Amino acid sequence: MRAAVLGHVEWVEFVRLEHLPRPGEIAHALDRWEEPAGAGPVAAVQLLRLTGGCTFYTALGDDALGDRALLELEGLGLRMEAARRNAPTRRAVTLIDADGERSITVIGERPHPRADDPLPWDELEDMDCVYVCAADAKALELARRARVVVATSRLADLLARAGVRLDAVVGSGSDPSERFDPSTLAEPPALVVRTEGELGGTFETGDGRSGRYAAEEPPGPIVDRYGPGDVFAAGLAFALAREEDLEGALALAARCGAWCVAGRGPYGRLLGAADL
Repeated sequence: MRAAVLGHVEWVEFVRLEHLPRPGEIAHALDRWEEPAGAGPVAAVQLLRLTGGCTFYTALGDDALGDRALLELEGLGLRMEAARRNAPTRRAVTLIDADGERSITVIGERPHPRADDPLPWDELEDMDCVYVCAADAKALELARRARVVVATSRLADLLARAGVRLDAVVGSGSDPSERFDPSTLAEPPALVVRTEGELGGTFETGDGRSGRYAAEEPPGPIVDRYGPGDVFAAGLAFALAREEDLEGALALAARCGAWCVAGRGPYGRLLGAADL
């Protein structure tokens, strides 16, 4: 199976604390590391683990952090197709408390791949599945050449402008930034999923079905809640491309999300092909 992701990269400093600092409090880090992350790489590495390969279309700053991000993501096994921008690579600080909950502060503008970037857009026609978490409208249209296209609801305004038929739109059921109304699209998606973490989530289909799906148990204690939503979406794209039925696709996606929270950092423990 051939898979691709269109998305953005952030250089993230992760800091583990006993608890998030209260106003005026000084908190001491229990652990610290940094690596390229963000929705795009997290989803791309999950698809890589499931399919054995993934092409990541993105944009990076033309700076030392951009160079480092490119090398480290290639080191994870991704095929990188990255435009370079005359701007700093976006950064982020993620605080993780003793319960694994994360709080994220981003610094700088979010770069995304654009259709006028000199990237191999024609290859999208041969992709079995594509997940879109950052792009411009024309790039989203190009992604539609793939057999299955899934997008994040964080792009609701873009999805409305582009008018592209999507196989699924995925977003958090509790995050206000991910609220999504399918009726705003000229081409309503075949499936809308709203995730609710350990409570599972809800779904609506274009043919009128709706309901809930169950969460999966993590394979170990919850360590880090960074990235399970985008990992879920990547797993859903993979499952739909495998032509799983709706219940099977949601269960596989939920399993991907559950594995993610049991590992340190975004790539510490992702479901792989051998675990299916």
